[in-house]
Amino acid sequence: MAGYAVSNLLAGTQQAMTTSFKTLVNLSVSNATLLARLAVYEFVVGTDGTAADNAMVADVSRTTAIGTGTSATPTKLDPADGTSLGVGTVNHTSEPTVTAASSLWGMGFNQRATMRWVAFPGQELIIPATDANGLALRLRSPQGYTGTGVGQIEYRHN
Repeated sequence: MAGYAVSNLLAGTQQAMTTSFKTLVNLSVSNATLLARLAVYEFVVGTDGTAADNAMVADVSRTTAIGTGTSATPTKLDPADGTSLGVGTVNHTSEPTVTAASSLWGMGFNQRATMRWVAFPGQELIIPATDANGLALRLRSPQGYTGTGVGQIEYRHN
């Protein structure tokens, strides 16, 4: 089965963290002629700034509009697979439209750590086959750390 990855290191300029959520990666369905459900089975989030003892909060929430960011072509995990039906937007300067009360995963962690989530088989996070629907991998710093975050989402077509 085809697998893909999209990271905010693929394109654009990483945005500084704030006390409000900043979207690192938004994965969405955005091809009206070839709609497919996307199944997110793994994501990783951390920071790449100078390490310090700062609290970070990561979140994955549903979105209904992409916002303003840099387009990032998802990478094929197997070069023989076809083109992804998902669209990656990274390093947002204007946040995507996040659906209220739609957080599917949230976790606080120390800036010196990296957080990784892997789905139990059959429990992947599903993005419906609806144009512009997606998931945002977001990060914020309650203490006001202004460095940058790194995020990657891995998924397959469902």
